[in-house]
Amino acid sequence: MVSHESRTTSGSFVFATDSRTDLAVVKIDAKDLPILRFGDSNKLKTGDIVMAVGNPFGLNQTITMGIVSAVGRSNIGLSDFEDFIQTDAAINPGNSGGALVNSNAELVGINTAIFSTSGGYMGIGFAIPSDMAKTVMDSIIKHGRVIRGWMGVSIQNLTPELAKPLGIKETEGALVSGVEKGSPADKAGLKRGDLVVGLSGKKVVDSTSLRNMVAASAPGTKLDVKIIRDGKEQTLPITLGEFKEKKVIKKTEYNNVLRGITVQEITQSLRDKLNLPDSLNGVVITDVSSDSPAQGLLQQGDVIQEVNRKAIQSAQDYDQAVGKIGEKDAVLLLIYRGGGSLYLTIKP
Repeated sequence: MVSHESRTTSGSFVFATDSRTDLAVVKIDAKDLPILRFGDSNKLKTGDIVMAVGNPFGLNQTITMGIVSAVGRSNIGLSDFEDFIQTDAAINPGNSGGALVNSNAELVGINTAIFSTSGGYMGIGFAIPSDMAKTVMDSIIKHGRVIRGWMGVSIQNLTPELAKPLGIKETEGALVSGVEKGSPADKAGLKRGDLVVGLSGKKVVDSTSLRNMVAASAPGTKLDVKIIRDGKEQTLPITLGEFKEKKVIKKTEYNNVLRGITVQEITQSLRDKLNLPDSLNGVVITDVSSDSPAQGLLQQGDVIQEVNRKAIQSAQDYDQAVGKIGEKDAVLLLIYRGGGSLYLTIKP
């Protein structure tokens, strides 16, 4: 079990949050507070001594000591951008949001989660690296939100099963499975099947490392993408765009057969997760309420391509189309499910 928590203290308020990293900037109504110096989390190595500071089980100012068990942990399922420090310093409920410091009393991480079968300490805790936290913090303070770079590619990890038929001899890198039309990647000349192995001198180990590198770069940043294509190494210049949050719409107030349906515009991460074709347009169903007339007919992961023969390109298109459906009207939907498209009629 992986668990984490969030909390605020008296005399403070949350200035802004970033759900993609599970971080928040909190403004404290006080003066002359001591500060903790930021350390360089990129310099952490397995075996380095670290200390976790927090409030476990209500025990104020508790400090536990351990080592860095691993760095660069991802695919844990806590946030969209994961690059966790793993430590065996005792982290328990109440430590979340507390500092992980090195032997020089510098902040190298923010405790965020534990892996446990009982809810208590099992020797496996996770902390968000201070470098990631500082990037998020600086962007929120300056812009009121986190501004991230964007390439416009679907990427996945390279596996031996994929490498052999693609003729790839490398064992590390991020495999491009799709390129969004008109995106920075498209303009730079990236193609499906390219293996990204470097970004402006930094090694790309897997899809997570590439995603984090791009997200940490500001829109407009010019980078050199090192790729392997047809067994040959190439370097392509790219200028990053800005990552745009996709809209999520829930219109339970609709008094028609599509009430209780939650949809979201297709994102690169959703394409990767659901194996959606690059050419597919529409909105993805993320929830169907139990009292919806569409319960049992529509399901999570379905892509609505048309509503009453009207093509759906965005959440706004969906909103407008559904808003025209009357209380007693049936609706004809074209959906994508399980690798193919099919028509469905939803009746009141």
